[in-house]
Amino acid sequence: MTPPGSGLQAGLKNRHLTMIAIGGVIGAGLFVGSSSGIAAAGPGILLSYALVGTLVVLVMRMLGEMSAANPTSGSFSEHADRALGRWAGFSIGWLYWFFWVVVLAVEGTAGAKILEGWVPAVPQWGWALIVMLVLTASNLVSVGSYGEFEFWFAGIKVVAIGAFIVVGLLAIFGVLPGAHTDNASFSNLTSHGGFLPHGPGSILTGVLLVVFSFMGSEIATLAAGESEDPQRAVTKATNSIIWRIGVFYLGSILVVVTLVPWNDASLAKQGSYVAALNSLGIAHAGEIMNVIVLTAVLSCLNSGLYTASRMAFSLGQRGDAPKAFARTTSRGVPMAAILASVVFGFVAVFFNYKFPNTVFLFLLNSSGAVALFVWLAICFSQLRMRRIIQREAPEKLVVKMWLYPYLTWAAAALIVFVLGYMLTDTEGASSGRKTVLLSLGVAAVVVVLAFVKQAVQSRRAPAGAAEAATDKVSIG
Repeated sequence: MTPPGSGLQAGLKNRHLTMIAIGGVIGAGLFVGSSSGIAAAGPGILLSYALVGTLVVLVMRMLGEMSAANPTSGSFSEHADRALGRWAGFSIGWLYWFFWVVVLAVEGTAGAKILEGWVPAVPQWGWALIVMLVLTASNLVSVGSYGEFEFWFAGIKVVAIGAFIVVGLLAIFGVLPGAHTDNASFSNLTSHGGFLPHGPGSILTGVLLVVFSFMGSEIATLAAGESEDPQRAVTKATNSIIWRIGVFYLGSILVVVTLVPWNDASLAKQGSYVAALNSLGIAHAGEIMNVIVLTAVLSCLNSGLYTASRMAFSLGQRGDAPKAFARTTSRGVPMAAILASVVFGFVAVFFNYKFPNTVFLFLLNSSGAVALFVWLAICFSQLRMRRIIQREAPEKLVVKMWLYPYLTWAAAALIVFVLGYMLTDTEGASSGRKTVLLSLGVAAVVVVLAFVKQAVQSRRAPAGAAEAATDKVSIG
């Protein structure tokens, strides 16, 4: 069945959607970036993850409510379009596209570094090119090939995290044969300066470091538009988000800070998961984790290209992007939208190699807070969409936001608070303040463009109507 009003095809199977939903929350940031969060907050990083995880669960519940009632390829952008106005759909759609094409460059470079370490005969830029070309080709074939790639990428991530947690728990309880478990103990959570060695404020510092590793949870709601039963897919993805975050994030980080003291130098030097495995004397832990990180990077690249192209397709459908973006091949693939997204990704990769501390740093900082802007837009959209759905089609409310509207307002307030707290972070070239201010600057430019476009269209509309009336008179 082809989704109404689009050339996309229902090429994603239930197993694809299930794995996209599960794997979507396991980004490369979890494997690579968690050590800096642990260093900043100690074992208290668990509270940071729990806080952000709760926020993501609430936002996904809101998004699930709207997407189950109206599954579309543009997801929250189309919901914002209807609930808040054309300017909102235009702005959040383009900002989200911008975020993911910058992510393509970040992940492409990260994957290339790992591959160059294995095969140094191919330069880093060569590996980045190869990886991008392979995944672009798979996305151009059909949505089913994207789903198949993502099914296996996500499957490897899920099995790896699951195995890590099981092995870690066996070691903690002293029943893992052949492992060095002398230092593995729940006492590591409190015996090195306490659970919050840097004070309660470090929880918020940890929030800033981990919040962006959760981006990707919403991909399942975009992909649902190309599945056989979109409503069921969205409902399932929304209902499972709690255990996914609980197991993969909180579970694995709990294992890390229980196996290794939070202030152990190996966490920063080797990475949190490698350090945890090395502490048990597991051979080749570094190589094993490199394979898993590479899989996470490829998964993020694959999903990033898919997500950016589908958002561009949706914008094209609504007249907010070139019409070519809304055209699909006979296989239901939006070729122009995919190629435009990957071209910008290639340009960003080039900037990352040639101008890493100027142009690319600007791109990175100016897209950094977009995740929070998207979540905020989802909150405000849901506040209005609930009333619209209740008025027009109450039977479509198969997923409902809990304690509406109170929890929606609480989530929005927490997002605004996090953005405000980021303004107090002034350290480094990618400080929280710089990220928020540059992202706000880019967002302001996009919003202005949205209103200019709207004004131009409204001027053309009366002129077009007058011409039509004249034609009607002359024909009569």
